[in-house]
Amino acid sequence: MVKAYKIATLASHSALQILKGARQEGFETIAICLKGKEKPYKSFGVADKIITIDSYNDFMNVQDELIKENAILIPHASLIAYLGTDKVNELKVPYFGNKGILEWESDRTMERKWLVKAGLKMPKIFKKPEDIDRPVIIKFHGALGGKGYFVAKDHKDFKEKIKNYKGETGYVIQEYIVGVHCFAHYFHSPLTGELELLGFDKRYESNVDSLGRISARDQIALPTIDPSYVIVGNIPLVVRESLLPEFFRMGEDTVKESKKICKPGLFGPFCLETVITPETEIITFEISARIVAGTNPYVDGSPYTALKYDEPMSTGRRIAREIKTAIKTKQLDKILA
Repeated sequence: MVKAYKIATLASHSALQILKGARQEGFETIAICLKGKEKPYKSFGVADKIITIDSYNDFMNVQDELIKENAILIPHASLIAYLGTDKVNELKVPYFGNKGILEWESDRTMERKWLVKAGLKMPKIFKKPEDIDRPVIIKFHGALGGKGYFVAKDHKDFKEKIKNYKGETGYVIQEYIVGVHCFAHYFHSPLTGELELLGFDKRYESNVDSLGRISARDQIALPTIDPSYVIVGNIPLVVRESLLPEFFRMGEDTVKESKKICKPGLFGPFCLETVITPETEIITFEISARIVAGTNPYVDGSPYTALKYDEPMSTGRRIAREIKTAIKTKQLDKILA
């Protein structure tokens, strides 16, 4: 029965892991790849078929081929960022996940409403730049991997820095929380109703992390360098065991609230992006409602999946297993859009 379906994804972000996991669960795989970017997918041998496109705009043109292959499309941040939520909603290819939740994820105002109702602690939001009275981080809407974020210490600093972002109107002014960034990876199964905690990561951001290696004295001597928050890599993380009950509670309440705002709710992989303060308070600053690149260090599974499964279980493989189970139990309608 599994052989009748194939797993497809855009060749970017977490595609290597998704395709590898699908292979482990017995699926044939398809990578839709930008021309000239095929090397990793050929070298690592994770794709049974590679469909090349000249630009991401051409993705919509390969839908008929994917449908003919009986493919199920697995979304990730690159797919959403390059296509946009409108085109994702227009996709005819069977899609793993709830497309409706993307609107709540991509608009930071809606996202905050969702997470606050779920009982998550969040940073203060400033409605007007004139109200800034502490360090803030300005975040633009959309899944852009930290591109365009900047920090401001007051209204005057904000006015000076926003000049570099002419034409950008969709942003949030968020209190900057000092602490350890911790990204929690979850998987919610609509087939069993269970929430799984699959792992955690930290992100290495350029150039803000490298600036932290320079002493304050030497930073003063350097020309002005504006910090950048573009994500260039991910670092595995194991959190204090005493924090796990709260992380489970946060994930479960996020899913519970999602069922009220956007039926059938959030399912599959998602990530709560948090900061843990020196007082071990967990502050959530946003959610990613699909697989995140922070799961990529765990192609053979994380310390947490090792506790639950007796075999390597990446997030990519967990997605494939959910699809496999749905096929065998004739419940594909519960997981596909």
